[in-house]
Amino acid sequence: MRRLTRRISTCTIALILAVPCALAQKDQEKRLEEAGTVMEQILNAPDNIPQKLLDHAKCVVVLPSVVKAAFGVGGSYGHGAMVCRTGANFDGPWGAPAMYSLEGGSFGFQIGGQATDVVLLVMNKSGVNSLLRSKVKLGADASIAAGPKGRAAEANTDAYMRAEILSYSRSRGVFAGVSLQGATLHPDDNGNDALYGHNVSARQIIEGPDKPAPPPSAQMLDNELAKASPRGTSKA
Repeated sequence: MRRLTRRISTCTIALILAVPCALAQKDQEKRLEEAGTVMEQILNAPDNIPQKLLDHAKCVVVLPSVVKAAFGVGGSYGHGAMVCRTGANFDGPWGAPAMYSLEGGSFGFQIGGQATDVVLLVMNKSGVNSLLRSKVKLGADASIAAGPKGRAAEANTDAYMRAEILSYSRSRGVFAGVSLQGATLHPDDNGNDALYGHNVSARQIIEGPDKPAPPPSAQMLDNELAKASPRGTSKA
């Protein structure tokens, strides 16, 4: 009887712990699906990210519905995912997503009180390595510039290749480059653990020897990136 009671108690505890884990996983899956929707809409807009820059990018970070924080003037926060190309030079097909969080910084008039979608292009290995560290202050630990957009920008994209990260925002239907100087971007460790069901770091997801497969919730995001830019053009 005592053994049965102990077994029931153990099962009850396991069930109680499983519920929040399942909810946390659902939250991350929803976030990935929203990131896929944002990427689809932006890539199909008339004046979107110049093709040359997208082909040159090593990784893409998508942060749906970044909002202005209640604390601090200009402070903002958001959660999303970073997807990188596979291969030693990050020039292969797109891989599994790592969850990321954005905090602080000022988005100026573009964000206001409105939720804003943010897209970052990581343009070289130095930028990737910076983002795989625990925390990066944009503009200090990694150079960042507001990205150009539209076909008219294609001829002038070489000047933007030198930036480690290019940043874009979409608010109220308007897509434009945006300054994120001073904002902090870092891996969402809890989000990654919840999404993949075990302890895993952003570095393991992006470039580990045993990378996880992309979850089903990342299908739209990966498909849109693969359709728009199947292979990378930069070896740097």
